[in-house]
Amino acid sequence: MPIVKVIEVIASSEKSFDDAVKQAVKETSKTIRNIDSVWVKDMKAHVKDGKIKSYGVICKVSFRIDGKKEKE
Repeated sequence: MPIVKVIEVIASSEKSFDDAVKQAVKETSKTIRNIDSVWVKDMKAHVKDGKIKSYGVICKVSFRIDGKKEKE
């Protein structure tokens, strides 16, 4: 049975919420293998002078832990 670990990741984008989620997965996949899913826990937009300047997300990223058997 595979073991799944969940980590929380914060990411942002100047384009959109969708792009912020893509950035979260892109950056996480640089150091984490076997990513199965991403769940957006929270979203917020940073506003300056009445305009949205950036989009931020807090994501939970799920990935499978590699199971390595020891020699018997």
